[in-house]
Formats: sequence, structure tokens, C-alpha cells
Amino acid sequence: MAGNWDEEYDVVVVGSGGGALTGAYTAASAGLATAVVEKTALLGGTSAYSGAALWLPGSQVQARDGVGDSTEAARTYLRALLGADDTGKQEAFLREAPVLVGELEADPAIEFRFRVFPDYYDRPGRVPGGRSFVPLDIDAAELGDLAPLIRPSVERNRAGEGHAPGPLSAGRALIGRLLLAYHRTGHGVLRLGTCVEELVTNEDRVTGVVAVREGRVVRLGARRGVLLAGGGFERNADLRRAHRVPGHADRAMAPLGTNTGEPVRAATAIGAVTALMHEAWWCPGVAMPDGRAGFVPGFTGGLVVDAHGSRYANESLPYDRFGREMAADPARTPSQVIFDSAAGGRFPGIAMPPGDPSEHLAAGTWSRADTLEELAVRIGVPAEALTATVDRFNGFVDAGRDADFGRERDEFGHWFGDPVLRAVREPPYFAARLVLADLGTKGGLVTDVRGRALREDGSPIAGLYAAGNTSASFTGDCYPGPGIPIGTAMVFGALAAKDMAG
Repeated sequence: MAGNWDEEYDVVVVGSGGGALTGAYTAASAGLATAVVEKTALLGGTSAYSGAALWLPGSQVQARDGVGDSTEAARTYLRALLGADDTGKQEAFLREAPVLVGELEADPAIEFRFRVFPDYYDRPGRVPGGRSFVPLDIDAAELGDLAPLIRPSVERNRAGEGHAPGPLSAGRALIGRLLLAYHRTGHGVLRLGTCVEELVTNEDRVTGVVAVREGRVVRLGARRGVLLAGGGFERNADLRRAHRVPGHADRAMAPLGTNTGEPVRAATAIGAVTALMHEAWWCPGVAMPDGRAGFVPGFTGGLVVDAHGSRYANESLPYDRFGREMAADPARTPSQVIFDSAAGGRFPGIAMPPGDPSEHLAAGTWSRADTLEELAVRIGVPAEALTATVDRFNGFVDAGRDADFGRERDEFGHWFGDPVLRAVREPPYFAARLVLADLGTKGGLVTDVRGRALREDGSPIAGLYAAGNTSASFTGDCYPGPGIPIGTAMVFGALAAKDMAG
């Protein structure tokens, strides 16, 4: 039955990450009565965990901060990586990105600044230092009663803690600023703890959703349309197996209780088509004592070996590219990060959360030994191979050149600290277990340049839109640069809202 709503709005937005809130803000600022429907008790999803780098090229932020970026340079870069733009979505993204940034910064609640973070490929159109930017920190006092609704950082959230003292930064700042802007429109409401399970249609048009809140079924009407932007399905082990997504649901970075695929299943039930369902935004992850993983965006030292005790890739590759190297061979999952005591036995890289070394050692996710031969026995790799690999690597360090994988060559690796090549010679030696993790699946509903969900025949489903990881990314199997998952989610969330606003 299409009517009999418990609540009715112009727009219902499913999800509360960067793309969802951008869509919600865009709709509400156009005067549309809007509801943000979030499955959990906290807002922000995986976006709140992120560093909130935003890949939105050619905007006023880059121009204001003296970055030599342009829409044309970004077009050259994307074409070099992705090929021809057959769907028009590359072009729609490039055209809308600077427009959206201008519209967002016109709101007093939203402000960005450039931050150096290199693009992930050395291709024509790459900008030295990168083109991404981040939101400014925001004081919790400015957010008022909204602040406790925002998901804390990954390490604090996993520990069951709230926000750290001081301003909200990174992903929390992005969610906070978008949420504040949305709230101030006077046209938006929040519906937390509400899981959307079905879409309601009337004469082939989506007119609302059926959700469950506190064990009770609620029906929310949507006069203009529904935007599905509730993340992917990386936390759903059954869906991962069905679509042969490498990795493990427990090692995805999404918060517990999120991203289990209900929006995608609801849309496919009414005829929406999907693509890229085997794909994800990969990353190496430090195995944690509780069975989960800590995201490793980059290494500052050490070397990574497989089950044979051999290196297999440049450890300073961008994380998605290194994750794909891990996924290419079963002998690489798990891998081991080999490092020494030169830095006090600290993990030679950035891990979020890092975990406590003593807890890692007690749990066996890290191993320690006085010799490399003993370390090899502890981690189950051939001792002769491991010692030969480390000796060869140390020779590269002495020469200042990684003859096997060129670790020192690209600016991305140097962003995490110089030198990128550091010898492993000071006992005791350590090995940290490295697993294949992901920042989310990137397959989902096929959409057009307006964010409309499509059927198998290419026709749009009236009233149904998707953005972010609920949709199939136009980047395919490529991760061009820092912040493109959130940046594209924001752009297509806004384009969907504009289409609904007419």
C-alpha cells in the first residue's frame, strides 16, 4: 500500500555519511522537508572515521590556497586512469565539484582548507602535493546538542568512548559542519536507530520507505524521492561471499552494526541493477587482538613479506594499490611487517587504531625475537628466505635505491616521512601480522549523471537515487586519490537532491 504514512517528507535520505548529509543539506536548503534516516544511534558512518580528505578538483579552495589545480587538469588525470567517459559521470562529477564547494562554503557552518596529500598515481594531470582539502575543526560547543550524535574517531568508538576533549577534527568535523548546516535550514529532521528495509512504490515510482525503529515498523513517505546513501555491504559476510569480495567482514573499517547492504537489497527488489559488486576500496590492515583490523594508510619503515618470506610489492604504494597486491595471491594474506627496535619497537607506519604493542605481543598478532632466524620460526616463514630478504632490503637502503620495487621514487611514500627506506638491523626484531582490509565495498546500484538508480534496460526508476558506496563507483577498479570516495558521494548526493528539487 502506497499511502498510510507514519511520517511524510519531500525527501528521505538513507544514511548519514558525507554523501548523505550533503544530499540532505542540498535538499533542505532548497526548502524541501527532509529526513535523514540513520540505522544506528550515531551519525557519520565510516565518513566519521575518515581523515576527511575531499577530492573535489578545480574549486575555490585550491585557488584560494595557491594550488595549481583546475578542472581540466583533473579531467586529464581521470582520463589517463579511467579511459573514456562513456557514461558521462566523470564529466558530471568534474562539472559539479567546484559548484558544490562554492555552495557549501556559502554556508557559514562550512569551511575548508587545502592539505598536502598526494594523488595516488603518477599520471598526466597529477598535481604536486595533491589537490585534496579538508574541513576546518569545529568546537563541540558550536554544535551544541548535535555533538553527542556524531560518531567518535575509530579508536575511541571501538573502545566505547565518546569524543576526545577539544574540537572535532577530520571526519567528525566534516559530519559536524554538514550536520550543523542541515539543522540550520529549518527543513530537516533526524531519525536515528531506524533501519530501512523496503522501498514503497506506486505506479513504478518510489514514494517512500518501510523501516524498523525500536522493533516497530514505520512507514516514511517521500513526495519527491528517496536518496540511498547508507554505505556498502562490507559488514555482511553472506553478501561478500555471494559476490566474491575478497577479505573478511570483520576486517572492514565500517563501524559495527553498519553497512550490511539493506539499501541495495531494497532497491534490487524493485528492479534496480547493480555493478562492481566484487569490488572494494582496499587497504592493508594490522591484525588486532580482537580479530578486527586497523587501517594502515602508509608505512614509515620496515618491509612486508609473504608466507614465503619474500617481498612482493613497494610498501609505499597508496593503500588501495597495496591492498590489491595483497589480494592477488593467497600467500600474501596474511603478510608480515618486519621491523626492528630502532624506533623503540613501534609499528613502522600509521595504523588506525594502532593497538597497544604489549597487547599485540600477548595476543600473538605481533611476534618478537632476538634474531631474524628465530622470528622466522615464530611467524612460520622459511628462515633462510627471510634473512636473505632482509639482507637484500638493507643493501637497497645503503644504496639509497630499491632496485626491486622503487620504493623511494614516488612522492606519496615520502608524505609519511623521509627516508622511506630504513634499515632493519637493530635487535630485537618484530613482525606484525598484516591482513587484507577495506574502507568499504564500492559496488552497488548503477546510477546516471543525476544520481538516479537505473533498471537493467537503462531506464531510471522514478523517485529513487543513490550515492556513495550504495552506488557503483564510476572509478571502477581504480582509486585515483585521497578523498575521492567521499568527494564523489558528496557530488552525486547533491546532484540527486537538485534533481528532486527540480
